[in-house]
Amino acid sequence: MAFEGLSEKLNAAFKRLRGQGRLTEADVRKGMREVRLALLEADVSYKVVKEFIDKVTERCVGSDVLDSLTPAQQIIKIVNEELTALMGGSNARLTMASKGPTVVMMVGLQGAGKTTNGAKLAGLMRRQFGKRPLLVACDVYRPAAITQLQVVGSQLDIPVFEMGQANPVDIARESIRYAADHGHDMVFLDTAGRLHIDEQLMDELRAIKAAVHPTEILLVVDAMTGQDAENAASAFDEALGIDGVMLTKLDGDARGGAALSIRAATGKPIKFAGIGEKLDQIELFHPDRMASRILGMGDMLTLIEKAEQQYDEKQAKKLEEKLRKNKLTLTDYLDQLEQLQNMGDLSQIAAMLPGGMGKQLGDAQLDGKQMARSKAIIQSMTPLERENPQILNASRKRRIAAGCGLEVVDVNRLLKGFEMLQQLTKSMTKGKFRGGLPGMGSMPGMGGRMHGFGRKKRFK
Repeated sequence: MAFEGLSEKLNAAFKRLRGQGRLTEADVRKGMREVRLALLEADVSYKVVKEFIDKVTERCVGSDVLDSLTPAQQIIKIVNEELTALMGGSNARLTMASKGPTVVMMVGLQGAGKTTNGAKLAGLMRRQFGKRPLLVACDVYRPAAITQLQVVGSQLDIPVFEMGQANPVDIARESIRYAADHGHDMVFLDTAGRLHIDEQLMDELRAIKAAVHPTEILLVVDAMTGQDAENAASAFDEALGIDGVMLTKLDGDARGGAALSIRAATGKPIKFAGIGEKLDQIELFHPDRMASRILGMGDMLTLIEKAEQQYDEKQAKKLEEKLRKNKLTLTDYLDQLEQLQNMGDLSQIAAMLPGGMGKQLGDAQLDGKQMARSKAIIQSMTPLERENPQILNASRKRRIAAGCGLEVVDVNRLLKGFEMLQQLTKSMTKGKFRGGLPGMGSMPGMGGRMHGFGRKKRFK
């Protein structure tokens, strides 16, 4: 995951500061040198790092920090606030047109993921905000670009407007008329890209902009390109005047510096983040939540929203009652694993959990094969065994393993995972973890009810 290396280095620096107890100005400046190196290694631009460290150091050497009973915690708080400010401060939403369809023009270099992520964004707008989007194929140069858009459009059940190899400006103009005639309130223009920035590309994009006057111009940037992402963002902004950025491939082995540099370089907010290959793996970009993830504090709000998209109220209440009585069964365990898998990749979920809990879950692996094994093992048990796993002795385990074509060690591994869940449930019911997610019994601190989050939001 992006920021993983940065997160580890920052937490190592903060751990050393916490070990000092009382801090001197020299301790703070030494800690900030480590933070600076961590940011530079994460591919954040030198100028951005220098300004960031200067701001943080100025605040950290103040008497309110050094004289504090918990100076290291105060420093972490300041770093968190400045990281949030560096990435934009607060979530920036799409601007909606007051009259006619909202036109979103997707631009960027070839390979950044404009086609797929434009479709993801259209799907998000329909799924969460009740919009009626239309995808428009304005890339007439890249082989199979139109076909690719049609494929992802059909998977999301979103219509695609195309005119073959016609002039992209004419395609864009006609698509707006089509949208107005057919009741589409959002139009996403999938424009052409190049392997590098050239005048021909920019001239075409300027012509499309002049013809349809898009409500938003979103630049799609590959997070794995590092500082080149900042250069591309600056060039597109200078030529077109972009309104925001969508970062893609944040699930990859990226250093993450692009997210910290783009806002400072262009002054334009990161509005969305692509976090995986699946068509529903896209998020609103929240600078404060991302800063918390980077500092190992987790991102419980995003996790709550993800969970509430998967769980219905009846299921949540039923599981809550079982959690309260600590009567979770292996059937419940399997249900929870399936729901967890529906929420996305485990490593992404782990990144949203604070501190050691995220590390604990991140060490686990949950893929399709393991899911099939778990299901086969539990389905090979009798109803009595599922309800009372403590009766599973050696002979029963051998019978279960033979019944599903696996080994006893596989059965033991499943039971160990279930035992860990029970321990976490006990900790939660004793009040060790506050709050929680509806239905999330398979993760620490997530079995109780959490009110006030995950409500459907709508753009006005």
